[in-house]
Amino acid sequence: MTTHNSNMLQLRRLGIDTYDEPVIYMRADCHVCRSEGFEAHSRLSVRLSGKSIIATLHMVTSDLLNVNEAGLSESAWKLLDAQNGNPVAVSHPEPVNSLSHVRAKVYGGRLDDASIHAIVKDVAARRYSDIHLSAFITACAGDRLDVRETIALTRAMVAVGEQLSWDRAPIVDKHSVGGLPGNRTTPIIVAIAAAAGLTMPKTSSRAITSPAGTADTMETLAPVALDITTMRRVVDREGGCIVWGGAMHLSPADDILIRVERPLDLDSEGQMIASILSKKAAAGSTHVVIDMPVGATAKVRDQKTARSLSALLTEVGKAVGLEVRVVITDGTQPVGRRIGPALEARDVLAVLQGAPGAPRDLRDRAAHLAAEILEMANKAAAGAGITLARAILDDGRAWRKFQAICESQGGMRVPPRAAHTEVVTATRAGTVKLIDNRRLARIAKLAGAPTSPAAGLELHSPVGTTVERNQPLFTVHSEAPGELAYALAYVAANPAIFHIEEPS
Repeated sequence: MTTHNSNMLQLRRLGIDTYDEPVIYMRADCHVCRSEGFEAHSRLSVRLSGKSIIATLHMVTSDLLNVNEAGLSESAWKLLDAQNGNPVAVSHPEPVNSLSHVRAKVYGGRLDDASIHAIVKDVAARRYSDIHLSAFITACAGDRLDVRETIALTRAMVAVGEQLSWDRAPIVDKHSVGGLPGNRTTPIIVAIAAAAGLTMPKTSSRAITSPAGTADTMETLAPVALDITTMRRVVDREGGCIVWGGAMHLSPADDILIRVERPLDLDSEGQMIASILSKKAAAGSTHVVIDMPVGATAKVRDQKTARSLSALLTEVGKAVGLEVRVVITDGTQPVGRRIGPALEARDVLAVLQGAPGAPRDLRDRAAHLAAEILEMANKAAAGAGITLARAILDDGRAWRKFQAICESQGGMRVPPRAAHTEVVTATRAGTVKLIDNRRLARIAKLAGAPTSPAAGLELHSPVGTTVERNQPLFTVHSEAPGELAYALAYVAANPAIFHIEEPS
């Protein structure tokens, strides 16, 4: 029984979702707050039955809680495996000494290996609040991490998480730098590579700033939240998998940083490289192909930046034991015809099944990248990879392998369809000369993607299409009428998403 002479409180489940941030809720007038001098947004050590977390304090001034009770956010509740009525101990945590290194970086200092490792270790241990994480991300934004810092950050991210090793070689992987809606080549590439006899244990991310990540799309087709044991069983059986990396604690510090990067919408070259390569190294990969779309509204906007980033990826990859090949691709418009988890899944299925009307650009890009992997892994001679990749698609081997992978991961699913749709038409006649990728992705997100798997949009008039006035440009898909209206309001306020050049 809780007494007013201890730092113990009884837990009550409040059902408050703070995404992944651990939060504790306490009465401002409870004995623990008074005796310890806790204030709102204090960082507290919370202990229950041998488990401990660091949580941010939110004060309650109503009768939501009794004076002898504490509440936890759902993320904190799960971390502690809590039950209603459990006694929980609350106290000041040990000082987070690595924050001094973050402050040094904020003021323009250079971080050595030990400083970066200390920061990453504390991040992975969830000792940083979202405010602290934001400070670190901001301090590293742009090109504020040099090559040595980036290598150190990559190694530290690998060191603090699970690491996989395999009894075979090579272990191949692929990653896209991102910034291009609909660029869902990974499931197709994994199917081609595995069908060719290669090992490709693909761990993928959920969306950060895009309408869909590979894990989001794949989850509409098969389970992706596999543990390491299950993932190994799938790979041993089928040669490949497409799973969510966050479920296996590969580079867990990166997952925590990504959660805060998403709302900040800040890009850091060094953090992006560390994010990509730490997960490849942790997954036991040896050979990695990087898809780098370049375009005016893609994440990488010009060839000069692409070449610089390619050199950094190659250099950092070599430092952590990876052979990296960067492929610079067209980033001027979306890939495929659909944007959003379930919609992109339908494009993937169309390509794998060889369906009439399957998006040719998605097929060609996937085959091109798969060819690079086949050649890197010596499954095809230089220049012959594309022929093999296309043959594996054409004769059905890739489709059969993809079905087998889905079944091994827990069973194949049918992607959902949105309940509400609205066609957006051209306001003038002419030729589509440019599509703003960033704004198009924004529409899909406003429509509900990726949180609502069926939400997104379907593209009808890619670059080069000649359209008449009132001809469909794209269709917005949403699972709720309010989200559909929200997306359409954004379309109305941004008429230049599609640049249509009138005939002379």
